[in-house]
Amino acid sequence: MSAGMDEDLQLAFGAVGLAAEVAVGYFGAGVTATLKADGTPVTEADRAVERLLRETLSEARPCDAFLGEELGELGESDRVWILDPIDGTRFFSEGDPNWRIQIALEVRGVTELAVVASPALGRCWWATRGGGAFESSWPRDETFRLEVSTTASPESAVLVALDNGSEARLPSAGPPSTPLPLIELARGEIDAFLVERYHKWDHAPWILIVEEAGGRFTNPAGGNSADQGGGLYSNAALHNHLLSALHYPLRP
Repeated sequence: MSAGMDEDLQLAFGAVGLAAEVAVGYFGAGVTATLKADGTPVTEADRAVERLLRETLSEARPCDAFLGEELGELGESDRVWILDPIDGTRFFSEGDPNWRIQIALEVRGVTELAVVASPALGRCWWATRGGGAFESSWPRDETFRLEVSTTASPESAVLVALDNGSEARLPSAGPPSTPLPLIELARGEIDAFLVERYHKWDHAPWILIVEEAGGRFTNPAGGNSADQGGGLYSNAALHNHLLSALHYPLRP
């Protein structure tokens, strides 16, 4: 990892730490969700956390741009921070601890680092391009490297898909057994996850984390960007077989 990227990673950890304090305060007090125009929930905490993330990051990197779920785009730069202030707003508003703060840094169109923290569960996941993917407690203490499975047989693979038509397109897949199957995939506990919806801020951190854990991601257009509303995450051994089953373009 370059010195500059290590500084960016430490900046990201610091920003997420401050945001986690604010989010936990709202979570403990309880919040009410309202629906946005697109039908997705939002709370006062979502906006407060995103504002804090932007302020903290822009103070250290004033020339960087932002793309966030609640506050949209700001600025133009080769460096863009992608923010999902509270991923799992419905859980958050219901007092369920399965919510996360997610950020990623994209440099010239390529995601270079990702940090995902789950303060209420006391866990954190992060990755840097070429530097591996890791899980730790939150606050960070014990750390271990994430590695996807090596399952190569489709017959013995554990495949998961969200129930939005994806299961029908991958009949051998079952529904998720946890609120975030991408954690299970990065740990090697399942072998593939198909999710053909959501937005760039939902996927950008996890694409890098899964790839740095040895896995692969392909969107319906055949690329590995987060701009196509999801796609197929899997270990490397199964990826092309599953792409063929889904009629996705094959990747080298």
